[in-house]
Amino acid sequence: MTHERISIVLGVRRESVSAAAAQLQDEGLIRYTRGTIELLDRKGLLAAACECHEVVKDQYERILGTYTSQHDS
Repeated sequence: MTHERISIVLGVRRESVSAAAAQLQDEGLIRYTRGTIELLDRKGLLAAACECHEVVKDQYERILGTYTSQHDS
């Protein structure tokens, strides 16, 4: 998925996605190359995320039932 595509999905500028991806990569949380995102440190990424992740997860569970991620704690 390209930075442009992510920016469209999130409704932000492509430059913001590029900056965030670079920071997450510098912190060793992801590896981003040629449209492929590889998650290197899930716990670290969750720790770096704002409360948005929990809010979205809770709403998903409330509306659609049990959160289906096998990797989430």
